Amino acid sequence: MDNEFLKEFDNLITTIGYNTRSEAIRDLIREKMAERKIKNRNTTVFGILTFVYDHHKREIQKTLNNIQHHHFKNIVFTTHVHVDHHNCLEIIVIKDKAGNIQNFAKIVLSLKGVKHGKLNLITSEKIL
Repeated sequence: MDNEFLKEFDNLITTIGYNTRSEAIRDLIREKMAERKIKNRNTTVFGILTFVYDHHKREIQKTLNNIQHHHFKNIVFTTHVHVDHHNCLEIIVIKDKAGNIQNFAKIVLSLKGVKHGKLNLITSEKIL
């Protein structure tokens, strides 16, 4: 690696809080290995689905409740925040196979009234 690249990398890892390059490289490798595991749709993972919706949209709260009750065995935690007069923020933590969680998120995020959202997947499996 050329010196300018290493200097830029050192600045980055110092800003993040690493003491050595090897610590930073180790974590980058772990991150890539975890991403690879998560890409396997059969790997059991945790999903954190966060989304904002307009609670005035007809039937949305009833539909969301029905979807969540259908998946109650996998839902670990939910929370609901009143953002303003029209909008609510919902966070759902779910444990299941990655593919099932991705399908669950597609169903929820495609509901009429859901403005936007994001799914984050993380494995609890040990990464070397």
